[in-house]
Amino acid sequence: MATLIRLALTQRLLILVLTTLMAAGGYIAARGLPIDAFPDVAPTQVKIIVKAPGMTPEEVESRITAPIELGLLGIPKQTMLRSIAKYAVTDITVDFEEGTDIYWARQQVAERLNGVWADLPGGIDGGVAPMTTPLGEMFMFTIEGDISLTEKRRLLDWTIRPLLRNVPGVADVNALGGSVRSFEVTPDHLRMAARGVDFQELKSALQANNSNDGAGRVSEGEESLLVRSEGRIQSLEDLAAIVVANKDDVPIRVGDVANVRIGALTRYGAVTQDGKGEAVEGLVLSLRGANARQVIAGLEQKLEDLKPALPPGVSLKVFYNRGDLVGRAVHTVVKALIEAVVLVVVLLALFLGDARAALTVALSLPLAALWTFILMSWFGLSANLMSLGGLAIAIGMLVDAAVVVVENIATRLADGEAAARLPRLHVIYRAVKEVSLPVTSGILIIIIVFLPLLSLEGLEGKLFGPVALTIVFALSGSLLMSLSVIPVLASFLLKHVSHEEPWLPRKLHALYRPTLLWCLEHVPTVVKTAGGLLVLTVLLFTQIGKTFMPTMDEGDIIVQVEKLPSITLEQSTRLDQQIQKAILKQVPEVTRVIARVGSDELGLDPMGLNETDTFLVLKPRDEWRMGDKDALIDEIRKVMDEFPGIAYGFTQPIQMRVTEMLTGVRGDVAVKLFGPELAVLNAKAEEIVAALKKVPGASDVFTIRNEGMQYLRLSVDRLAAGRLGLTGDALQEALRASIEGLRLGIVQEGIQRTPLILRGPGDMGTLSALQVALPNELRAPLSTVAKLERVEGVVSVARERGQRFAVVRSNVHDRDLVGFVEEARQVVQKEVQLPPGYFLQWGGQFENQQRAAARLQLVIPVAIGLIFLLLFSTFGSVRQAVLVLSNIPLAMVGGVVGLWVSGEYLSVPASVGFIALLGIAVLNGVVLVSYFNQLRALGYDMQRVVVEGTLRRLRPVLMTAGIAAFGLVPMLFATGPGSEIQRPLAIVVIGGLVTSTALTLILLPILYRRYGEPA
Repeated sequence: MATLIRLALTQRLLILVLTTLMAAGGYIAARGLPIDAFPDVAPTQVKIIVKAPGMTPEEVESRITAPIELGLLGIPKQTMLRSIAKYAVTDITVDFEEGTDIYWARQQVAERLNGVWADLPGGIDGGVAPMTTPLGEMFMFTIEGDISLTEKRRLLDWTIRPLLRNVPGVADVNALGGSVRSFEVTPDHLRMAARGVDFQELKSALQANNSNDGAGRVSEGEESLLVRSEGRIQSLEDLAAIVVANKDDVPIRVGDVANVRIGALTRYGAVTQDGKGEAVEGLVLSLRGANARQVIAGLEQKLEDLKPALPPGVSLKVFYNRGDLVGRAVHTVVKALIEAVVLVVVLLALFLGDARAALTVALSLPLAALWTFILMSWFGLSANLMSLGGLAIAIGMLVDAAVVVVENIATRLADGEAAARLPRLHVIYRAVKEVSLPVTSGILIIIIVFLPLLSLEGLEGKLFGPVALTIVFALSGSLLMSLSVIPVLASFLLKHVSHEEPWLPRKLHALYRPTLLWCLEHVPTVVKTAGGLLVLTVLLFTQIGKTFMPTMDEGDIIVQVEKLPSITLEQSTRLDQQIQKAILKQVPEVTRVIARVGSDELGLDPMGLNETDTFLVLKPRDEWRMGDKDALIDEIRKVMDEFPGIAYGFTQPIQMRVTEMLTGVRGDVAVKLFGPELAVLNAKAEEIVAALKKVPGASDVFTIRNEGMQYLRLSVDRLAAGRLGLTGDALQEALRASIEGLRLGIVQEGIQRTPLILRGPGDMGTLSALQVALPNELRAPLSTVAKLERVEGVVSVARERGQRFAVVRSNVHDRDLVGFVEEARQVVQKEVQLPPGYFLQWGGQFENQQRAAARLQLVIPVAIGLIFLLLFSTFGSVRQAVLVLSNIPLAMVGGVVGLWVSGEYLSVPASVGFIALLGIAVLNGVVLVSYFNQLRALGYDMQRVVVEGTLRRLRPVLMTAGIAAFGLVPMLFATGPGSEIQRPLAIVVIGGLVTSTALTLILLPILYRRYGEPA
């Protein structure tokens, strides 16, 4: 350290040049940092989506999901395998260990999937999903204009989607709503029977008459001609003209035995808006690790370029833009940063009483920040709510080292005798060297204190890892600047130092000196008071609730609605529109409502026809009648209660995907019930719902209704079918063709590929009379070989690690999470009796809280042990190291009282606050004890050591604590996205610094006088 200080002061021009280069590099790095609202909290995750048209959930599970899961077992680094099988689709999710390369993971999954694909049923399609994350939903828009839903969907699929997929960082564009245009052939069984044509002949004719091909090349004179045969269907007339059979030299065409028309594929979902009807929605998904700011900018530019290509009167109306949230979140942090810097500079000027000295210290802030941006760029961190929040947390601590250095330089230069006797640079060198050891020890201690955050796992690790890294980067930069750049700047700026004590320190000395002397004379009273405060703190701590993380207000609301499982798509959309009209009429704060029911095009979110996500677009906050979002949700809740027979819950876009990503379900608390029988799982899940609703704080409690789906079951009479020469496969194909339809290829219309579908009327009356072709060219109605009966079945089959499970989800309102779960466990255990082979698992945000708490309980003691070793190496005394560590419980007093008074819970951000508090409290102790030891070495008696030493170090101690506290005041009063996460941290640090500083300045001198002699 002495070498660094000496080098800096002897090579001042070189240091200034290097500092300028570093500042330029920091500016360039800051400009190039990716900007997002959040760090990417998604694990390395690979999804498999397989679509099986017409297949029931249990069939999908047994024939598709289970074989694929079996094939995926044993992939290295796999941490979770879960799936859900629903009507016609299965969604399988594989999570991998942290740090696993996503491309390697996708390759492993793709190889295993290819290995089992041949054993899966025919007629299915799908595979590995696009390389996006659950947080990849960047941009949502609807297509507005006076054209049909089919034309809107066609415009989205073939014009808008290809263009948007060209934007760098876009993984895919999900298409929702509308109707996908198809060429549809509907057999007329009476006409087919009259002409002696069976279903298989019609199917074969359609498949065999829809292709173009090349035949080679022929020569004609000196020219070479390419031969092409054209047999592809190009219009409905072409389709109707295809010859199916030739009976008595009379060609029978498709148009003779079937109706040919433009139809639509079977719809598995729909989008409605504002209660006015259906809509078509585009949802842009970003690639994993994409720069959100650049993706949004690229999309906005592409949409501008796209406007001339849209039909007249058609426009795209954006209702969700992640860029808005990114801008608001970053604004929240940047505003807090700027306000903190202003407060810190004002406080510096007041304490130092010298604008030049204050400027010297304040320059360490931008320099440390620019240093941090360089390291953030080097380590691949993005500028987001958490990483910039780390910088905001550290603002007060960044000047700690510079404060001590500049304050000591100013004091030594003000000492006329020393300043006259020695060269000015030598005085500065001695002043910096004098405090370099305690300053370095103190900053290293704060860095060590934040290292435990890097050991956090899961969601909390991804959120607070960037916080810890940013703080470590910034503190290391501030230490480097304080021992190199700051002395150089001080040598230029501190030309004339006032010998008079500034006004604020003078007044503080006048107040503090009699207080200190009184306390030194009344030690028992002071010790008893401190002990009483510690006891009170322990009692208050037991009254503070525990939760994982405060909910961040994203500014948007999603209402999740669940209806009867057997509801039709038409009835489901009709009910959605009724809800939309009621919300828009009764809640004027809502300006627009877009609802999505059922599954999406890609199958990333395979909801049923009875499940709806209703997205509410809100007015600006200053136009609301109520003061906060909770009051607005209560208003919407009143509207939802007017609709009987539905279950509903409230969430937000990112919150919904994060909770779903972590547990496979949405909600603060997820109670998973594992067991083999679906009927038992469904019944016990309903019992758990009833039990949870009795627990205070339970909100939006429900389980997805997994029974009541209506099935029309076809039971083949094997004897009757065998007698007529029919097989089960033939009957099943005829049935599927009649309802779902068989995809027989595509009709190429320019670049557009339109499906060709063979599909019957699909109504109940037609099914029983459906004519089945027999091998002897006769026909028999389906009812003669199979029995049609209506039964109830399941909606979906959810699996985790190969076991079936049902899940009950609940949000927690006006109560701490841990207390709620503890009571809920007792209630469920008492009221729900589980059969053998069934067991419960509690997850959701609660699971994250438990994991984070367990990890912090392990690593914080380790950090304190490292701090003890550092203190011991600094002082060479176990007794003095313990003396400094005694500040820690005293610092906790204010933090705990602050949480209790404010009503905040002990969350991960609050725990981070306690960690920061621990470092600052120890730093103040190091500053005091180091100076006590210097005075003791000069031969002062112990009373004089503690009195003069404390008075001499009063200004740096108060500056360190005051600046750290005032640097967090903007976070205390901040509003906007992310302020909810920062507030508990600010409360803990500010409250803790008040008691820590007071007790450090009072109790530490007393303890040093009694136990300060090195042992």
